Amino acid sequence: MRVALVDDHALPRETVRDMLLSTGRFTLVGEAGNAEDAVALAARERPEVLLLDIGMPGHDPARTLRRVLVESPGTRVVVVSMYGELPMVRQLMARGARGYVHKSARSDELVDAILGVAAGDRRIVLSRPETSPLPGGERGERGERRRSAARLMSDRELEVLSLVAGAMSNRQIAARLSITEGTVKRHLRNIFAKLDAVSRIDAVNKAFAAGMIPPPPPPAPRARQRPPG
Repeated sequence: MRVALVDDHALPRETVRDMLLSTGRFTLVGEAGNAEDAVALAARERPEVLLLDIGMPGHDPARTLRRVLVESPGTRVVVVSMYGELPMVRQLMARGARGYVHKSARSDELVDAILGVAAGDRRIVLSRPETSPLPGGERGERGERRRSAARLMSDRELEVLSLVAGAMSNRQIAARLSITEGTVKRHLRNIFAKLDAVSRIDAVNKAFAAGMIPPPPPPAPRARQRPPG
């Protein structure tokens, strides 16, 4: 089966590629790391199945999906995402996606979804509920909300949050990730909403408590100044 992979992060893409090739059931016909390359890849190779990550920066998932299907109507698109909100799943399935697989899925679940979609089925694999307590023993409704936020946080949002924890400004984060300050602010709004946070410090503290990011580094000691004279 001819399969194409689209994900802006090289390591997850390589992991999925190696897993699929190890089964002996798939031929990888190409990879892409952004929406434009994904559309070009679909037009050039016409894969039977295309795995599309929707967490890539700078693209509208529904628009990318539509463009892929215009260029290669026979391609069945399986969305792969850290997001598990049902409205988003329903929207993308209504726009032509044949499958939706959460990134917490096992490798065999992804393989089954690809094979099912190729056979003409529709497959949805959402995240599984967490059963272990949060660090520090936090349980109950608040803990479940934070676990849900961790499952729904995109890789890019976690990158932004980690840089915020390192005391970087929006301008510094934008330069580090090669994105605009407006995009950084949009990611922060999403992060605040998912964590129910009211400030950057509040978001960092809640993310650390949920085990989503490492603890912020301690402030550097201030150099002692010698008295004049």
